[in-house]
Amino acid sequence: MDTAERLELATRNTAEVVEESELEELFDDGEPSVYIGYAPTGEMHIGHFTTMRKLADFLGAGMDVTVLIADLHAHLDDNKSPFDLLDARSAYYEATIEAMIDAAGADPEGIDFARGSDFQLGEEYTLEMYRMAAETTLSRAQRAGSEVVRESDSPKLGGLLYPLMQTLDVDALDADVAYGGIDQRGIYMLSREILPDHGGDAPVCMFAPLLSGLSGGKMSASDESSKVNLNDSHDEVVEKIEQAYCPAGEREDNGVLEYMEYLVFPILDERDEEFVVERPEEYGGDLTYEDYGSLEADFVSGELHPADLKPAAGAAISEVIAPIRERLNDQPELLAEAYPEKYD
Repeated sequence: MDTAERLELATRNTAEVVEESELEELFDDGEPSVYIGYAPTGEMHIGHFTTMRKLADFLGAGMDVTVLIADLHAHLDDNKSPFDLLDARSAYYEATIEAMIDAAGADPEGIDFARGSDFQLGEEYTLEMYRMAAETTLSRAQRAGSEVVRESDSPKLGGLLYPLMQTLDVDALDADVAYGGIDQRGIYMLSREILPDHGGDAPVCMFAPLLSGLSGGKMSASDESSKVNLNDSHDEVVEKIEQAYCPAGEREDNGVLEYMEYLVFPILDERDEEFVVERPEEYGGDLTYEDYGSLEADFVSGELHPADLKPAAGAAISEVIAPIRERLNDQPELLAEAYPEKYD
């Protein structure tokens, strides 16, 4: 695979790359390293799965991939995870991420895992964080984390340290590339700005699009109807998709189409399979799609109606998460220990 092919694979289905020319140079030089971090707060859901699919692309492009379980971040962000649950939630996140990577068509053994508390308490890291804290204004730190850290009228100090630590993580993990949702953009732009003054290099930044919620607008982790959980049963998945916001001919804020574009079709492509929408002969018969673009074109034109798309999409999404669901159901202690208020 030449540089152009590796670049295309690594950058497909991303919202933005800063800067693509720098990534091309990294590929010319060899095997760049990339990391993504997850703060183990609430339960993982299908929105996380789209980033797992991207990790499979990174591996295919010959990149070294690290997943950071950012346990201290989960506590610093307004105590979203109580300190005494950090270990249990980290264990749940790691097991679930491995299951998603496997389901996405990649080998979890090819990915390195790190836990924030294993290196973020070290003397060198801590000293550099103090230096950053001395040089970064409150407004700059707040602006960087505004799309990630929970905001309030009286922000806690932990939320201000959060973006500084995420910046230092890039260097501590020797990452050439920082990958995350587009909501992470402010933090990684801060990293590009200040990391060279603290012993590191400005990372290439790659951003994943954030999926719309099934009820329209932004997906909400606290709104069960807006997302598919990884342990939802087949019937629950199908029902959520059946009830989802999916107006005929409209692409904007259409979570069903986004699930198809960023999750289902990349996995079908990996398996060399097609997507089939079953329709009665009186309505034109079955439709078969080899790529997402053709499906979207038919949906926007009216050839494909939501009533026909939704059952097929629900079944396909349920099949995609089936191996993850099975693994979580086989290890009920993971969820019970991580979220005792819900599963005990």
